[in-house]
Amino acid sequence: MELLYKRTKTIQEDKVSGFCPGCMHSTVIKLIGEVLEELDVVSRTACVLGIGCCGLHMDYMAYDNITAPHGRACAVATGIKRTNPDTLVYTYQGDGDFASIGLAESVSAANRGENISVIFINNGIYGMTGGQMAPTTLLGMKASTAPFGRKAEEHGYPMHMCEILDRLEAPAYLVRTSCNNPANVMKTKNAIKKAFQNQLDGKGFSMVEIVTGCPTNWGMDALASLDYIEEKMLKEFPLGVIRDR
Repeated sequence: MELLYKRTKTIQEDKVSGFCPGCMHSTVIKLIGEVLEELDVVSRTACVLGIGCCGLHMDYMAYDNITAPHGRACAVATGIKRTNPDTLVYTYQGDGDFASIGLAESVSAANRGENISVIFINNGIYGMTGGQMAPTTLLGMKASTAPFGRKAEEHGYPMHMCEILDRLEAPAYLVRTSCNNPANVMKTKNAIKKAFQNQLDGKGFSMVEIVTGCPTNWGMDALASLDYIEEKMLKEFPLGVIRDR
């Protein structure tokens, strides 16, 4: 029988996904692994993990990885890349890690044009730590720290990280994708591959922002979260290439 599809070797053989149904972390992890295999760079790849659900990635990876202090993934990745320039270095971070506590490190790395790749998971909320409001939480969206919903006059507006980094001179590639349907899954894979290829070509800083769901903290099932992404999240965070040099 012809083999049409197989499990990527970048995920440990004895592991099955322990992520909540519908959160899409497992999908993104699979896509990253497939891209690394297709580029034939698994043996010289290092992942710097953020804190929270992103950090759970370590339980599944069959290649080099390290967990950074909360928010410092881009700083750690910078150190690894500068001392090991032949290594493909990418960070895997959530909205709290990348856009809140790590905002200074994230913006500074982008502003310097560090030759690293960032995979930024935007589900609009802090996942593993209890559903607190994140920088990307939508107006009106409820969170454990905003039980009546996010209010602009009290909490400010959702932060659009692709657009914020687009104000800087150095970044080479900024794109926003999703995994809410098969077509977007394939677009996300292509975006990840381009971000990694940019690094191999020495083009500098690339970021792939992936709009995903968090059904557990959104208080809905996996199917309903897909509708929420389409009807709410993508209106606030429209998909597409923001910059491609």
